Amino acid sequence: MQKTALITGATSGIGKATAKIFAENGINLVLCGRRKNRLDDIKKELENKVDITTLHFDVGNREAVFSTIESLSDNKKKDINVLVNCAGNAHGLDTFFDSSIDDFDSMIDSNVKGLLYVSKAIVPILVANKGGHIINVSSIAGKETYPKGAVYCATKHAVEAISKGMRMDLLTQGIKVTNIAPGAVETEFSLVRFKGDKKRADSVYQGFEPLVAEDIADAIYYAVSRPDHVQIADITIFPKAQASGTLFNRK
Repeated sequence: MQKTALITGATSGIGKATAKIFAENGINLVLCGRRKNRLDDIKKELENKVDITTLHFDVGNREAVFSTIESLSDNKKKDINVLVNCAGNAHGLDTFFDSSIDDFDSMIDSNVKGLLYVSKAIVPILVANKGGHIINVSSIAGKETYPKGAVYCATKHAVEAISKGMRMDLLTQGIKVTNIAPGAVETEFSLVRFKGDKKRADSVYQGFEPLVAEDIADAIYYAVSRPDHVQIADITIFPKAQASGTLFNRK
């Protein structure tokens, strides 16, 4: 069956890499993001391979999520059978005492509320289409808590719980749910976390070879390309030099 995937956070990092590997393998795309110019660029790059629709909204804006997804044509909705929730962020790496409430709000809005809003908008489409597959991109921070990351870790723990709950609740609807938990991946993630401080962002990956976005995209494609009766429930992916959320073999 021809697959069509809606991907959030498609303008950079894991979302963009996932769009590329899906396009290379003939999966049509509905690409979502906050930065319209980047959406336009990736559409131009990939539209010679597959059919591409772009949707411009912030996943943390409830009204925008539902109105924009609802604006899709009925024919396009009938095509969607994969949802990849990639949108998310981390802000700050401070003790709870020193951390910013604005940073709390940003992480909860995108990592938790955004995932819920988009999933809530798409699940009825998957149910109407007699099944599908949801991929939630979590983090090792969803399995462990580390110092100075209380709220970010809490949001990713929420993603893990939501993934498990979705898998239970959607079991009878024929919808698979996969949770992907990356370790250290070198993308714009740390640059956003440290508010544009490139030197500090680069230091996160010094002394070892981190994962790259394409490594995670490859795992996402693996999960969605399994036979219909196979459900990959959970994947944790580390670089070779990482053994836990905080333990690295740096040279």
